[in-house]
Amino acid sequence: MSIKRYDAGAYDVAVIGGGHAGIEAALASARLGCSTIMFSITVDWIGNMPCNPSIGGTAKGHLVRELDALGGEMGKAADANTLQSRMLNLGKGPAVHSLRTQIDRRAYSEYMKHAVEKQQNLDVKQCEIVELEKNDCSWICVSNLGATFNCKKVIIATGTFLGGRIYVGEVNYESGPDGCFPAKELSNSLKKLSIPLRRFKTGTPARVLRDSIDFSQLELQEGDAEIIPFSYTTKIPLENKVVCHIGYTNDDTKKVILENIHRSPLYAGDIEGVGPRYCPSIEDKIVRFADKKRHQFFIEPCGENTEEMYLQGMSSSLPEEVQIAFYKTIPSLKNLKIIRNAYAIEYDCIDPSALKSTLEMKEHKGLYGAGQFNGSSGYEEAAVQGFVAGVNAALAVLGKEPLVLSRASSYIGTLIDDLVTKGCSDPYRMMTSRSEYRLVLRQDNADERLMPIGYSLGLIDEQTYNDYQTRLKQKEKEIERLNTTYLGPNEKLNTVLAELGTAPITTGMSLADLIRRPQVTYDVLAEFDVHRPLLSKDVTSKVETEIKYEGYIARQKAQVNEMLRLENKQIPEDINYTNVYGLRLEAVEKLNKIRPANIGQASRISGVSPADVSVLLIHLSK
Repeated sequence: MSIKRYDAGAYDVAVIGGGHAGIEAALASARLGCSTIMFSITVDWIGNMPCNPSIGGTAKGHLVRELDALGGEMGKAADANTLQSRMLNLGKGPAVHSLRTQIDRRAYSEYMKHAVEKQQNLDVKQCEIVELEKNDCSWICVSNLGATFNCKKVIIATGTFLGGRIYVGEVNYESGPDGCFPAKELSNSLKKLSIPLRRFKTGTPARVLRDSIDFSQLELQEGDAEIIPFSYTTKIPLENKVVCHIGYTNDDTKKVILENIHRSPLYAGDIEGVGPRYCPSIEDKIVRFADKKRHQFFIEPCGENTEEMYLQGMSSSLPEEVQIAFYKTIPSLKNLKIIRNAYAIEYDCIDPSALKSTLEMKEHKGLYGAGQFNGSSGYEEAAVQGFVAGVNAALAVLGKEPLVLSRASSYIGTLIDDLVTKGCSDPYRMMTSRSEYRLVLRQDNADERLMPIGYSLGLIDEQTYNDYQTRLKQKEKEIERLNTTYLGPNEKLNTVLAELGTAPITTGMSLADLIRRPQVTYDVLAEFDVHRPLLSKDVTSKVETEIKYEGYIARQKAQVNEMLRLENKQIPEDINYTNVYGLRLEAVEKLNKIRPANIGQASRISGVSPADVSVLLIHLSK
């Protein structure tokens, strides 16, 4: 039966999806002054966390701080709903220090729902978009009830809803995450537009009843005594409200899983989608790491006012009775009661090499992709892409230059460049090792790298920007003071240095030179530094890092400048690489597919050699 259509209005920007990508896209577009509408299959789960109720983690914490520096919402929402906070990798160098917080899942969703509801220029609509049609210079979004919305730009941020199918052992059915309706029809519409779709898969573990866990047999994991917020605007001190726990699987767990591995849809061949390489299911871990005696997992609260606990590291698509059996092989879980079973979900997403660095589709002007639709995994990766897509859609409507973040500017730039230049064969997860400039792209200096951009866009307010400038001046002044303030040798100082395992001083030495010693910290010298100003932890952390790693940072900045030189060599959009004499056939094929915007991007394409880059440079010089 055909549904009668009716005109439901016109908008500058439409966002399909109310997850982490959709929220940031819609808020950014509306805050830039564009009339915006956000569609969600269910508005009750705007900002839902269908997997782990946490924000941040290794490299992901960098993304959240960068997003906040640009004017995004995730960092503020995380701070407002933090249950426990920990700074990861403190035993390693500052380049990999990453903030991670356990979040109250329901409260976070409620916060984000309210944020989009009260945002000026933004309408929120519960419906399923079933079709996209091109209409001259705009797009028509058609809902399942026949409403048509004429929109200049459209951002697809469908997460795992697009063609979603749940798998639990031999059982599978069409569904979005958490029992929500899937987006069933939109995939067919996108295929008619010749948008290159493929299937990816992700999974989530069981949620279990708190009282059915024996916590006495688990390791306690408490939060940090001093909590550093994600957002530069958070002024109220945060506190830890819960604790988490650590446990381990055993030989019996392994035995139950291996005896039933044939019932896993992943190994039975029922799932065609590719799963995440860096977040495998427990059965995948058991098979891939057969020699490992045990696997670590974490038990984390889902909220302050719920008894649901999340078993991080134990995702599975095995039948429910097998899940119960292998969970109960672990002594702390022998009386476990499952509230929500683990499941795998398969969904449609785009080949991200079909996108520009602005996240606009190369072959479809005005159509953008963001989040898991682009082949990534994770809330944080989704949110930053949503922000970039939302900003660029709005800037295009306003006739302004697009926002393109380079690899040297941010992890956000690295993530997007990796996706659009290299593509991905499995769900992309951000890691510090993906950046060649990670000592420059630390989480503690996200404001210095990106807040001027957010301010120039109009997404950072005057007070926040003034606070940033104050911190910057304080840092620069303190580094100068430490380089010009000297301490003479004295018994007390040398005793402290000896206790730290470093040589005593015999002549005057600057405070900066002392801090450059691996064993010495800024705080250790406090009692000898009588004229030290009172500065925030945020400022002193940057001061210490920049002094200690001065040589390494300078070397990396030189590499950045060389990269930027190549990035500035633009390649014409209409170039036909087939006609470039001297390029190898593989390079011609890859360059014609990716259509790099500049020499720097071309050099990062798999299959394009340094010799090909030299040929390109000669061709462009002619």
